[in-house]
Amino acid sequence: MVLLKSMDDLIVSGLRIDWNMLTDSYVSRIPSLRSIDELEFHKNVTFLVGENGSGKSTLLEGIAVACGFNAEGGTRNYRFSTYDDTSDLAKAMTIYRQYAIGPSSFFLRAESYFTLATQAREYDHGGGLARLHEMSHGEGFLEILLSHTGKGLYLMDEPESALSTQRQLTLLEHMYRMANDGSQFIVATHSPILLGLPDAEILSFDENGVHPCDYEDTDSYQITRVFINHRESVLRHLLEDET
Repeated sequence: MVLLKSMDDLIVSGLRIDWNMLTDSYVSRIPSLRSIDELEFHKNVTFLVGENGSGKSTLLEGIAVACGFNAEGGTRNYRFSTYDDTSDLAKAMTIYRQYAIGPSSFFLRAESYFTLATQAREYDHGGGLARLHEMSHGEGFLEILLSHTGKGLYLMDEPESALSTQRQLTLLEHMYRMANDGSQFIVATHSPILLGLPDAEILSFDENGVHPCDYEDTDSYQITRVFINHRESVLRHLLEDET
């Protein structure tokens, strides 16, 4: 198996959260997040995994805002807001940066893609991203992801949501190549395909906190494997009450 090249330094090496600043925030009531005082990143690709509501997207958003990105996505030049539901986590977060965040860096979140595509017509000034509304959802998503090729920090929230299985493999290859060229990715995902990127760090969010996890121990892998290998018995168990 071909692994990521060893990198001595990351753009973002870790973070610290001052919970004294969040005593009245709902964020402090998310068990996995509340367990974090300091968090270190060790690889150029870090995946955040866990059930819906486990806090991984909230943490990713906090990192993005603390790094100067717009809360709804884009480069650090994007400034727009359609509905302000951003948590106050970023204000209590200190980011440990070792390198400047390059201009190619990008924050992508699936839930605000349509708004981002609309705003890109202004911010991309006639470039490829200005035509996102002319593409299918999946094509537009991939255009955003593949058009940013410079060394930078890439934060992505469920990028697989609009991508076919084949396109997820395309994204995996793109991430692998860019990470080996010095870019850093922090990605919240449920995709067993993306999670298979060799030598990536996987952090699991659950009732026990945030902790490293092997690929084979992720729910995404285990449930997908069971369904593919035992589809008939799984369906029989799930649907027996319906019939």
